[in-house]
Amino acid sequence: MIDRVEIVVHGGNGGGGIVSFRREKYVPRGGPDGGDGGNGGDVVVQVDRSVRHLKELGRRRIYRAAAGGKGGSANKHGRNADDLVLKVPAGTQVTRISEDGPEEPIADLTEYGQRVVVAKGGAGGWGNARFATSTHQAPRIAQRGQLGNEARIRLDLKLLADVGIVGLPNAGKSTLLTQISAARPRIGAYPFTTLEPNLGVVDVGWDRFVVADIPGLIEGAHEGAGLGLDFLRHIERTRLMIHLLAGDSPDPWADMDTVNAELREYGRGIEDRPQVVVVNKIDIPEVAEMRTELVEGFHARGLSPRFMSAATGEGVNEVMIAAAEILRDAREVEAVPEAGPQPLPILRPKERGVRIRHENGVFSVEEDRAVAFAETMPIETDEGRAELWRRFQRWGVTGALKRAGAKPGDTVILGRVELEMQG
Repeated sequence: MIDRVEIVVHGGNGGGGIVSFRREKYVPRGGPDGGDGGNGGDVVVQVDRSVRHLKELGRRRIYRAAAGGKGGSANKHGRNADDLVLKVPAGTQVTRISEDGPEEPIADLTEYGQRVVVAKGGAGGWGNARFATSTHQAPRIAQRGQLGNEARIRLDLKLLADVGIVGLPNAGKSTLLTQISAARPRIGAYPFTTLEPNLGVVDVGWDRFVVADIPGLIEGAHEGAGLGLDFLRHIERTRLMIHLLAGDSPDPWADMDTVNAELREYGRGIEDRPQVVVVNKIDIPEVAEMRTELVEGFHARGLSPRFMSAATGEGVNEVMIAAAEILRDAREVEAVPEAGPQPLPILRPKERGVRIRHENGVFSVEEDRAVAFAETMPIETDEGRAELWRRFQRWGVTGALKRAGAKPGDTVILGRVELEMQG
């Protein structure tokens, strides 16, 4: 099962506006009628019932949404591009990866239909009809479409299971799953037969819960030994663990300590989850004969183990009943609202004004609208630059630059654009 992929996503670029003038018979001085470009598509990650793993998304490294359509004459708006939807299974976590900064969690998608935009498409550029004024009636400029956002993201699938079956390799975890559910994992008499987690649905009376068979853990699993790091993450969402021990092991207590040590080193709270300790393989005569000794050894550690045979089914029902009772209590605790009044959200006004950063004689403008406008304007033309500074004067950008100490001729940076300050 592919449960972790890293991909690069690109929002679609916006379509460009166009320069056009109305040309009709008997209309000798038709005004500008260049239409706006369409918006680029977003890249969206969405939970879908039909998807069980991340294998399909792992086939490619780059996903790019479609670009918006170009504007047309007669004020025709360019086509808005469709979003690119990446389908993932429930339980997928989305994280943004930065080369020069910490990782940023974006979303934890646990419900069907839940979605998050991971790369925003660019806005369409304005056509020349947008720049017409009473004093400038024939503008010959149009904007380029805005570039779509780009991001590197990691998708981590963490199974949504109520119960996780943990233990050393060959403890009988997969055999137990076949006894309690309709799941049919691969079973073999050698370590690491199970190479991916398997899920099964268990019914105990009126209770129904999901059980995950976690592939065998070994010493050093929290550091990546064996299959450790690939599957320890799947235990994070479980409410309960069935700790399965092989009764024919030379030292089942040491086996238990090994697995618990790995859970503790991995952290994230899984070491504090309740456990049902179960000794398997009591159908083997030697194990049955040692039952009293095993009970005394576990009692000395303050534990009351349960005994069963995953192969024959003996004792399995009692283990499932115990698990159902613990889950029932856990759900009741989760359903009880916290005591006391809940704090009301504080609505703070959005930060106003243009932010200017001055370093080594260069003035950087940090204001989304101004940056987006500069990146799409044809500033290589006199008319384009004049229009940009007219807008900046109106929006307060010019005033903010002057207050920061900028003088005509100084370098001003807005996103990907570098230009000279005008008076």
